[in-house]
Amino acid sequence: MSKPLLTAFKKEFLLKTLQTRFEKHLNRHKGIPWTKVQAKLAAHPKKLWSLNAMESTGGEPDVIGYDKKTDEYMFYDCSTESPTGRRSVCYDGKALQSRKEHKSKNSAMDIAAAMGIELLTEEQYRELQKLGKFDTKTSSWVQTPAAIRTLGGAIFCDRRYDHVFVYHNGAESYYAARGFRGLLRV
Repeated sequence: MSKPLLTAFKKEFLLKTLQTRFEKHLNRHKGIPWTKVQAKLAAHPKKLWSLNAMESTGGEPDVIGYDKKTDEYMFYDCSTESPTGRRSVCYDGKALQSRKEHKSKNSAMDIAAAMGIELLTEEQYRELQKLGKFDTKTSSWVQTPAAIRTLGGAIFCDRRYDHVFVYHNGAESYYAARGFRGLLRV
């Protein structure tokens, strides 16, 4: 699916929002200058559509690192709690189809794919938690290993008692306080 480009107004507003957040949370991206991130975004304008989708669903995307091997900046959802516009969803389309009644409206994996982002892995979720306290009242689906998913399960994480916990649930389950956090590489 081809992602549309943002209007000039939306692009300018998004870039200003991202820059303000970047400058407010310098601890998340030590040694990374905004000018380099901005240049990378200018070279990949279609990625702005995904960042806008992250922002408009409450994700508050921010740069959390740079991958030297791929020459990409990594944006994670950095909202304090799981993004409000991406909650009450089951894990994936297979889980959505398997639920007989009271289905969720969508799945985390399907929404992420439509947005052009990936769910965080457990390892990435733990790295995010080193940068602040996230999901102290909510939880977030994370990428589930195939061995678990094949058996009908999925995993999610949260932060309670100042520790990061990883749990399991049936992939078709959904809760008002569970969403997902995404990653976009630019």
